Amino acid sequence: MTTAAGSELRALREHPFELLRELERRSRLALTGSPGEDVSTEEWVGIGLRLGNERFVVAREDVREVLMLPSTLTRVPGARAWVRGLANVRGHLLPIADLRAFLGGGEAGTGRTARVLVANSVEFPVGLVVDEVYGFRRFLQRERSAGFAPTVIRADRYLDGAFRRGLEVWPVFSLERLLQSREFQRAAED
Repeated sequence: MTTAAGSELRALREHPFELLRELERRSRLALTGSPGEDVSTEEWVGIGLRLGNERFVVAREDVREVLMLPSTLTRVPGARAWVRGLANVRGHLLPIADLRAFLGGGEAGTGRTARVLVANSVEFPVGLVVDEVYGFRRFLQRERSAGFAPTVIRADRYLDGAFRRGLEVWPVFSLERLLQSREFQRAAED
């Protein structure tokens, strides 16, 4: 570390939050390798998930919370097979839908890795069962591409591009497109 850079950090010794912010800025700068470029505004954060053998990422702001699969679900008479039922989540009823089953990829697992993504939607509150949640995934906006490879699970119409990092490709699953689709809103059997 140069003397000037070290003295800048020492000057922030009495301001721990600002010191952490400066260290984060420098770390991001080192990661991108482009001096003078402020990368904090070009970061995209999502939640990585697995449906069957495929990985996806959903925007962090589209998910209110991630829950364990509820042990008790009340089946809804006349609902489509992909609607698992209603769960009591902290005193509120939450419809639970099997995302993989909705997409035609068979039922999502019920094992210890299965999770429920609660959509951050006032209009359509719903929990979506997925096979696994990987946690937060951070990407730079420049890693995003409009195109994506076709998926085995019929998710193409709900995808909004993909992030590519090295050999990894993370298709972006749009919860907004899913919740607005007529197919998803028609949860009752005909």
